[in-house]
Amino acid sequence: MKRLFSILIICTFSLNAADYAGYSGSFLRMGTSARAMAMGSGFTAELDRGFTAYHNPASIAFLEKRQASFTYHSLTLDRKFIASSFALHLPPTAGLGVAWVSAGVDGIDGRTLAGEATSTLSTSEDAFYISFAQRLQPWVSLGINIKILYNQLPMNESDLAGKGTGFDVGIMLRPGKRMTIGFMVQDLNSYYQWNTSSVFEEEGRVYRDVFPSIFRVGITYKKRKLYFTGDAGIIAGEKSDGSYGHLGQSIRAGVEYTYRKNYFFRGGYGNGRIGVGGGMNFSFIKKNDAFLDYAMIAEFPAGVAHIITYAFHF
Repeated sequence: MKRLFSILIICTFSLNAADYAGYSGSFLRMGTSARAMAMGSGFTAELDRGFTAYHNPASIAFLEKRQASFTYHSLTLDRKFIASSFALHLPPTAGLGVAWVSAGVDGIDGRTLAGEATSTLSTSEDAFYISFAQRLQPWVSLGINIKILYNQLPMNESDLAGKGTGFDVGIMLRPGKRMTIGFMVQDLNSYYQWNTSSVFEEEGRVYRDVFPSIFRVGITYKKRKLYFTGDAGIIAGEKSDGSYGHLGQSIRAGVEYTYRKNYFFRGGYGNGRIGVGGGMNFSFIKKNDAFLDYAMIAEFPAGVAHIITYAFHF
């Protein structure tokens, strides 16, 4: 049973081998929308129509319309990842959003200690977002994400679940039409709390897996038909020896080219992955109210991932 428990944890962490997969909450560091991932996910200063609050909760204060989106990731190794979000403008100067992110692994062979097959198992991690932002000035906003976290590890006899909460806080500055600057702390005091007594009986205990916190600063800049995004981050958390400190850093950047106002071509690098993609803006109910985006991500050594996002403004 202990061996199976270890395998399940490894499978869960393998969702993102490139971005500190050995630490809890790796599924929240994968990225979400196709547009963002094609451009390296460096969207700390960007108002992402695919999932606005994910990259910086302060961005939803600048929404002008209601925004709904759905993202699906086609991944190798029996992994799954989906995200959906809804956000709206709250007059006169605020924004509110809710979202759901889910990741997991299917097709895990359950076996006894003797090696006998039992059943096919699945593991999943879910995060539910509640987001709020307020403009302090016409050009600056402050926002927060409140996250409810749930991690399920199904066993042969009973399920093992980790539950917790977490926060993101962000600031966004829009000093002009061409440039935006953003600051964000991701996974502030985020954790899973486990009780393993149902699995290990007398050896079980209650403990917490604390997510590493990421401190990011980002910028966007527009020049004619080109749009540049990028951010830099410092990852801090508990090390393997029990001390708290610097775990690493990340630099993410991307570019988007607009063709005839309604077509987009993108490329970027971030989280150890190279991405390319494209998108289109079209009319569904009203003029230019819908967006369809696609990204292809090279995951080494896992293979190629395909991401599709549909966003609708109304």
